[in-house]
Amino acid sequence: MRILNFGSANLDYVYQVPHFAAPGETISARNQTINPGGKGLNQSIALARAGAKVFHGGCIGAGGESLGALLSENSVDTRYLKSVDVLQGNAMIAVNDDGENFIMLYGGSNQAITKAQVDETLAGFEAGDFLVLQNEVNHLPYLVQQAYAKGLHIVLNPSPFEDSLRSLDYNKIAWLFVNEIEAEQITGRTKPEDVWSTLHEKYPHLSLVLTLGGAGAMCFTAQEQVQQPIFPTTPVDTTAAGDTFTGFFLAALTAGEPLRVCMQRAAMASSIGVSRLGASCSIPTADEVSAALALER
Repeated sequence: MRILNFGSANLDYVYQVPHFAAPGETISARNQTINPGGKGLNQSIALARAGAKVFHGGCIGAGGESLGALLSENSVDTRYLKSVDVLQGNAMIAVNDDGENFIMLYGGSNQAITKAQVDETLAGFEAGDFLVLQNEVNHLPYLVQQAYAKGLHIVLNPSPFEDSLRSLDYNKIAWLFVNEIEAEQITGRTKPEDVWSTLHEKYPHLSLVLTLGGAGAMCFTAQEQVQQPIFPTTPVDTTAAGDTFTGFFLAALTAGEPLRVCMQRAAMASSIGVSRLGASCSIPTADEVSAALALER
């Protein structure tokens, strides 16, 4: 099986601030950096650093040429990445003294995908392969429709969540990755078990990974439930924590590891990542995660 991540790539304009600005308030940033990011790019790099063979599909716009190069440098196959004459997608990220972040996205090139590009890309994959999606690119329903028709296992991280996602056919989704806020937006429930029962009743073939911040994460399938606590660390920047978790979980899953191992590796990778500044540059390698887990035993 192969993994196609059809997703976004961003230039992240990151500002270190003492606190998030209130409406009408002007604050001074202590520092500013420009980093590679985007949920798609982050997850592709996380998958690759975790040891998976991953292909990245999508668009690179004007000013974002370094993003395609970065994917290639991290052993991500970019043959399905297309250059377009549109401003590169970007994000403004404020990181406060507690390591929390506030993110504002501009779609740009990430919204320039065409249905023809989707068809051309999916033609290179077959039943049993995995398709990883986020909600930072356009034509998401078409991607789901076409990939499901081909028999691909569809993995969805519906972030950022918006009302249009309510009409998506989740019966076609194999794995759903959400945090607490997204889980409540989709189901109206807050307790993990209630979120799962609501989803499982409506979509019996769906499996769920629910990240719970300091409370760890939970994985639910029709056959199994796994609870994973966090590995304590001092948070510096949580920007790519969820993307790191997703990438390492899927790399272990597609390698045939049991869910318990998938959750452990994902949690440790995320713990290491949040102790570092930046998005994709904070993602650890498989060897770093293995070494850290060995120290926990």
